[in-house]
Amino acid sequence: MHDLVKRFGEIVAVDHVTLSVPAGSIFGIVGPNGAGKTTTLSMITGLLRPDGGSITVHGADVWTDPVVAKRNMGVLPDRLRLFDRLTGSQLLYYAGTLRGLDAATVKKRSTDLASAFGLEDALDRLVADYSAGMTKKVALASAMIHSPRLLILDEPFESVDPVSAANVTEILQNYAAVGGTVVLSSHSMDLVQRICDYVAIVVSGSVLAAGTMEDVRGIGSLEERFVELAGGRKTAEGM
Repeated sequence: MHDLVKRFGEIVAVDHVTLSVPAGSIFGIVGPNGAGKTTTLSMITGLLRPDGGSITVHGADVWTDPVVAKRNMGVLPDRLRLFDRLTGSQLLYYAGTLRGLDAATVKKRSTDLASAFGLEDALDRLVADYSAGMTKKVALASAMIHSPRLLILDEPFESVDPVSAANVTEILQNYAAVGGTVVLSSHSMDLVQRICDYVAIVVSGSVLAAGTMEDVRGIGSLEERFVELAGGRKTAEGM
């Protein structure tokens, strides 16, 4: 993404943000509430049109070549409402067919993903009866059903128990290890520090630091670096 800008009236939600995400990496975007994380991810996925700047996904522009760009994406929005009167199997089937997969491919991908996420015994149950962790996992499986090259995940660990979080983390790491790319937002600094190769700290729509995890956090923790940057920015703005 290059020089992204998004305004809502007089409010600048995203202020000339430029980020490059290496293929095969897990890239974390962290920031306080209202920092512009979700707005940025919404523009990357084509759900929200930027007022300026451009976004390309594996060479395809999200707005001038949306079909090709979005074919490469799997998306998990924050607090996504699923069709919870479907079974897990039905949800994966419709996610796959909407992506243009044939029934045989959907069945195989569903079986593989259910095994990876530990959902084999839950596919015939209604999604409405799933726990929060299971719901998040079947939503992520739906985003991965078409084998995308890029995953965009907004708060993927929100309301997820530690066991499910560990399972999702392992799946994302395995996905990146075979060349997939993950861009995620999260409030959990410790988790982002543990699983992300790259990170950007965003405050008030601006990128205050971005790069490899080691370069951004320095000799301390990511949380310490975040507080140093975000706290300093807020103090300056309040003066």
